[in-house]
Amino acid sequence: MPLLNVKNLTTHFHTRNGITTAVDNVSFSLAENETLAIVGESGSGKSVTCYSLLNLIPKPPGKIESGTAEFNGRDLLQMSEKELKQIRGSEIAMIFQDPMTCLNPFLTIGEQLIEPLIYHRDHNRKQAKQRAIEILNEVGIDQAQQRFNHYPHEFSGGMRQRVMIAMALITEPKLLIADEPTTALDVTIQAQILTLIKNLQKRHNIAVIFISHDLTVVSSFADKVMVMHKGKIVEQGCRDDIFYHCQHEYTKKLLASVPEGAKVNPITNQQDVLLTASHVKTYFKESSGFLFNRKRQVNKAVDDVSLTIHRGEIVGLVGESGSGKSTLGRSILRLQPATSGSINFDGMELTTLSPKALKEQRRRMQMIFQDPYASLNPRMTIFDTLAEPLLYHGLADRKMVTDQVLTLMDEVGLNSTSIRKYPHEFSGGQRQRIAIGRALATQPEFIVADEPVSALDVTIQSQILELLLALAEKYHLTVLFISHDLSVVRSICDRVIVMNKGKIVESGQTESIYSKPQHSYTQTLLSAIPSMR
Repeated sequence: MPLLNVKNLTTHFHTRNGITTAVDNVSFSLAENETLAIVGESGSGKSVTCYSLLNLIPKPPGKIESGTAEFNGRDLLQMSEKELKQIRGSEIAMIFQDPMTCLNPFLTIGEQLIEPLIYHRDHNRKQAKQRAIEILNEVGIDQAQQRFNHYPHEFSGGMRQRVMIAMALITEPKLLIADEPTTALDVTIQAQILTLIKNLQKRHNIAVIFISHDLTVVSSFADKVMVMHKGKIVEQGCRDDIFYHCQHEYTKKLLASVPEGAKVNPITNQQDVLLTASHVKTYFKESSGFLFNRKRQVNKAVDDVSLTIHRGEIVGLVGESGSGKSTLGRSILRLQPATSGSINFDGMELTTLSPKALKEQRRRMQMIFQDPYASLNPRMTIFDTLAEPLLYHGLADRKMVTDQVLTLMDEVGLNSTSIRKYPHEFSGGQRQRIAIGRALATQPEFIVADEPVSALDVTIQSQILELLLALAEKYHLTVLFISHDLSVVRSICDRVIVMNKGKIVESGQTESIYSKPQHSYTQTLLSAIPSMR
C-alpha cells in the first residue's frame, strides 16, 4: 500500500472574475522513502495541489471540489480541522520557499523548534530543548547550543533554510513536502541542502514531495516526476522516462528551456574600454551587542577590487551570497558610495562627480534589479513607470511620451493595451520585462543586471535571457550580469569574473573559466552545478 494515494483531486478558486480551476482532476501515489518531484511553471498548480492535501488553501476563495487523499489509510480531505492539526507538523511536515517569511522574527530559533515537540509529542521544555539542539547539529548548524538562542535575522539564507528543515523533521514525520526549498539559494548552498534532505530521508525513512521549477535539481534528486500545466498532470513517470523519453510537448518545452552550453559567438579580444574600476573598496560599519557591551566592526563587502569592462561585452559576475557582487554593481553606478577607489566610465571619474553632473551620467547607466515587484512602484501604472525616466531626463515631452512608451512596450514584448495596468496585475516574467523596459528608456550604454532571472520559471527565464541578448545586440549595450546561476552565466556572457569574500579570485573568457578553472573557489562553484546528464 502506498503511504499517500491521491485520486481525482480538484480545487477551484471562486473570485469576482469567475471560477479558476487551480487543480484539475489530479491523481498520484507515493510510497515510503520515495521522492516525487512536481514540476511546472508558476501557476501550474504545484503548490495548490500540496496545500489542498492539508487544507492550507485560503477559504474563501479556495474550495476543494472533489477527490480523495488517503494518507496511511485515512482520507485527509474528509478530516476535521482538529484532526488535521494533529497531522500537520507531526506526520506531514512542510518546508516553505522563503524561510524569512515563515520564521517568526520575534521568537528565537529555539522557541520555534521546541513548539511542535511540546504540542505534538508532549515533551517538557528541557526534553524539547535537548532534541532541538540535536536536530540543529544534524542539519549542520555550527555551535547549535549558542545558535538555539539566536533570532532568524542572525542567520544567512542557507542557514535559515537548514533551520526550516530542522523544524520540519524534529517530530520525525512520515511525509515531507518541500516547496521550492532551494530556489533563491547559491549553487553551493543548494547542493548542501539537497544532500542534507536526501541523507535525512534515508536515515529517517521519510517520503518526500519536492515542488520545483528547476529541472536540473529534480533530475539528480527525484525517483518519480510529475509534470503539471494549468492545473492538470500532463505527464508522470520515473525520472529517466521523463528526462530521456518524455512524450508530451509541454515537457519537451520545459527541458529545451534549460540553459546549457556556451554563448554562441562570444565577443573576444575587445579593445575599446568603457568602464574601469581601480582598487574599489566599499565598507560597512556594523554594531552588535547591547548598551555598554556594543561592539563595532567593519564589513568589507568590496575589498580592493579592480576590473575592466569593454564596450559591447556581457560580463558575468558570479559568487555566493555575501561575496560582494551586488554591492560592487551598486558602487559602480554610485547607488552605494564607495569607501575609496576609482571608477572611470568612458573617460569620466564617477566618484568625484557632483550630484548635478552625476544626473547627466545616470542616463547612460541603468540597473535591472532582482525583484521587479519590489523595485516597481505599486502606485504607478506601467505607463507612468516607463514615462518617468523619459520625462526626468528630458528625452520626451508630454506630447511625445505616449508614443515612446508604446515603443518600449513593443521592444520588451508586452501588449500595448496593458499600459494603464499596475504591477500587481502582471506575472513575474512580465514585471521583469517592464523593469528591462524602464532600464532601456534612457537609451543607456551600460546596464547592471542584478540577478534578473533568479526567481523565474525556466521557460520565462529563457525568454528574458533571449530578450536581453537581442536588445544588447540591437542597441550595442554593455552589460554587467550579476548571478549565482552558473549555467545561465555560461549561456549569455562573454567573460566571467568570480568574487569571494569581497575580492576577485579569478576572471577570464567564459569557456576558459568553465573548462579550466584555476582557483579552488571557482572549482567548488562549478562542481556544485546540477546537471541533467
